[in-house]
Amino acid sequence: MIKPIALQLYSLREALARDFEATVRAVAAIGYAGVETAGFPEGVSAAGAKALFDELGLTVCSAHAPLPLGDAAATTLAQLHTLECERLVCAWLPPETYATLDSTYRAIDQLNEAAAVCAGQGLRLGVHNHWFEFEPLADTGRRPYEVWLERLDPHIFFELDAYWAKVGGVEPLEALRRMGPRVELLHVKDGPADGTQSPMTAVGTGALDYTTIIPAATAAEWLIVELDRCATDMLTAVEASHRYLVGKGLGHGHA
Repeated sequence: MIKPIALQLYSLREALARDFEATVRAVAAIGYAGVETAGFPEGVSAAGAKALFDELGLTVCSAHAPLPLGDAAATTLAQLHTLECERLVCAWLPPETYATLDSTYRAIDQLNEAAAVCAGQGLRLGVHNHWFEFEPLADTGRRPYEVWLERLDPHIFFELDAYWAKVGGVEPLEALRRMGPRVELLHVKDGPADGTQSPMTAVGTGALDYTTIIPAATAAEWLIVELDRCATDMLTAVEASHRYLVGKGLGHGHA
């Protein structure tokens, strides 16, 4: 089945801060079927954003937000409910979180606690990776994502970032094989994949072969384009990425 394509709005954070409505309208005009949020610029509420998304037919497939623990819990949960989005994705824990096996265990305990909070609110927790969860731990040589598979609450799903997996030293096809049906969301980005600071490029113009990666992500429900930074104009790259995925029959935009 061809999967719908969303955009991680973090890609356009600078444009969104200048003119949120015009930028979201440009995303819809390109043909994206949905968006993944990552907070909102000053002056933009979740309710206002949701009204705009609804007007434009953009599904909020998931939301990057702080873990619903401690002081952040009420705000995070309220935002997800306002967006009518059931998938809360932990986008980032600092690299030092995964410095050793013991620190990885502590991070997993925190994620499992957050998953229980989400479940009590009718939400589901997912985990997004960067490169360091795929690099060997200094003390054991194990990779944090392998420990995830053993110790994370089985209800936690994965948002596999194929590009960062490759940068971390694991081929995306191998990651997909290991992570299996828990990969519900696939982050799609491209570039040279030769380090953490290299500018990214439009999907289809870099080192990753999405003609093999996407078909292997059999359980993924959404393809989510995300470019943390870009060697070219970001909006142009976002449009080119959508055009590539649709043109190759790998994903679809608005029905």
